[in-house]
Amino acid sequence: MFLTKIFPFLLWFKGYKGESFKLDLVAGITVALVLIPQSMAYAQLAGLPAYYGLYAAFLPPMVAALFGSSRQLGTGPVAVVSLMSAASLEPLATAGSPEFIAYSIVLAMVVGIFQFSLGVLRLGMVVNFLSHPVINGFTNAAAIIIASSQFSKFFGVYVDKAPHHYETMMRVAQAAMDYTHIPTLMYGISAVLIMVVLKKINPKIPAVLIAVLITTLLSYFTGFKNDATVDVASIQAPGIEEKIHDFNKATALINEHGQNRAALGNEVDDLKKAESGSGHGGPSVNLIQLEAQVATLTAYMDHAKEEAHLLRKDLRHLKFEAVKDGDASAVPEPA
Repeated sequence: MFLTKIFPFLLWFKGYKGESFKLDLVAGITVALVLIPQSMAYAQLAGLPAYYGLYAAFLPPMVAALFGSSRQLGTGPVAVVSLMSAASLEPLATAGSPEFIAYSIVLAMVVGIFQFSLGVLRLGMVVNFLSHPVINGFTNAAAIIIASSQFSKFFGVYVDKAPHHYETMMRVAQAAMDYTHIPTLMYGISAVLIMVVLKKINPKIPAVLIAVLITTLLSYFTGFKNDATVDVASIQAPGIEEKIHDFNKATALINEHGQNRAALGNEVDDLKKAESGSGHGGPSVNLIQLEAQVATLTAYMDHAKEEAHLLRKDLRHLKFEAVKDGDASAVPEPA
C-alpha cells in the first residue's frame, strides 16, 4: 500500500487486459493529434517558439500519468497560463528572444515548485476562499482574450502588439479589412463548420480531431503555403528599399535594446540582493543609476516598436503584382 501511494502507476497492472490496451491506444492517438496543434498555439500565446509547446505538452502528461492521483484530470499547458506567462515576462525581455525563453523556463520551474509545495502541504482548500463571481469573472475575461487573440491567425494577418489588448484588436480589424489572407480564412471557416456540423450529428464524434485532420490534409495537397521570395532590388517602387531597411533596423533595435535591458536587469537583481544583506537603509547611487538605465532602454524599445509598427503598416498597404521580364523570374511592381 505504501508503494502504491508513492507510485500510483503500479495499480495499472492489476486487472489490465488487452481490450483496455486497445482503448488506451485509441485515446492516446486521439489526444496526441489534438494536443499537437493546440500546444503549439499555446506556446505562441506565451510568446515562445511553437516547438516549446510540444515540450510542455509531452513531459507534464507523462509525469501526471505516472504519479498523478486522478485519471481524469488533464495536465499540460493551458491558454490562461500562457497569456499570464507572456504578460508577466514582457516587461523583462522581448518575446521570442533567448532571454525571454530563459525567463519562461525559470518561471515554469518556480510555479512548479509552488504547486508541488501546495500539494504536499494540502493547501488546495485555499481556492475555496475565492468567491464564485471572482472565478466567473476571471474565467469569462480569459475566454474573451483567448478567443479574440486568435482573430489575427483566423484572418491570416500579423500586427504588432499594442500596450492594451483592445488596441491590438483594433489593429487586427484594420489589417483584416486590408490584407486578409483568403485561403487561411477559408480553412478557418471550414474547420469551424466541420466541428459545428459533427457536434450536431453526434456529440460523441471527435469533431476537433476530424477538423484538424481534414484541414491539415487539404493544406498539404493544395500547396497552402506557396510563398515566393524576390530580391528587394527587383521591386520597382521608389523608396521601398530604404523603407524596408528602416523597418529591419527598427526590429534589430528592439532585439538589441531587449538584450541590453535583460543584462541590466540581472545586474539590478544582483545589486538589490547584495544591498539587502548589507543593512543599508535605502538604495545606493549605483542601483538608482542602473534602474534609470533600465527605464531608458524600455522607453527606447517602446519607441522602436512604434516605429516598426508604422513602417510595417506602410509596407502592408503596398500591393504588388508579378510581371515577367523575359525568361527571368517574376519582378513585383506596385499594383
